[in-house]
Amino acid sequence: NLHYAATIHHGIDIDGFAIHPSPGEHLLFFGRIHPHKGTAHAIEVARRCGRRLDIAGIIQDEEYFRAQVAPHLDGERVRLLGAADTAGRAEVLGGAHALLHLIDFDEPFGYSVVESMACGTPVVAHDRGSMREIVDHGTTGFLVAGPVQTTAAIEQVSTLDPHAIRASTIDRFSAAVM
Repeated sequence: NLHYAATIHHGIDIDGFAIHPSPGEHLLFFGRIHPHKGTAHAIEVARRCGRRLDIAGIIQDEEYFRAQVAPHLDGERVRLLGAADTAGRAEVLGGAHALLHLIDFDEPFGYSVVESMACGTPVVAHDRGSMREIVDHGTTGFLVAGPVQTTAAIEQVSTLDPHAIRASTIDRFSAAVM
């Protein structure tokens, strides 16, 4: 019987993230390797776009990893980086052309999404859960439904301004604001 006042998102330490001086052309999956997180979707989208995919995260579902992810790992087009420690997060997130957040569940928040945007890296995310509250479609990234929209969005992320992405993230998700 509580009165709803507002949603307060998690705040991040903005000082731990910066715009990368020379981001690459590759795509990034950053998170737990689990069916709900969409690792296999990211692999398929990267293949369709002809871009390398770096996968950074822990293997949470070993069976899913063996069946849906491991067969695609070749060290060149699809690379498994493992978990990124605190010191390496900004380099991994900031060095990508875009973060793919192709979730298959209604995620309540996405730290990697906000951290990526703090690096000026655009996010292409399935339009589920809190993503509409976090990703500003056409400014900080794109909200998509399915592989065709995802592929089209990846072609558009280079039109987004990394400085505007970071500024928006600071205004909306810094620990000080929260």
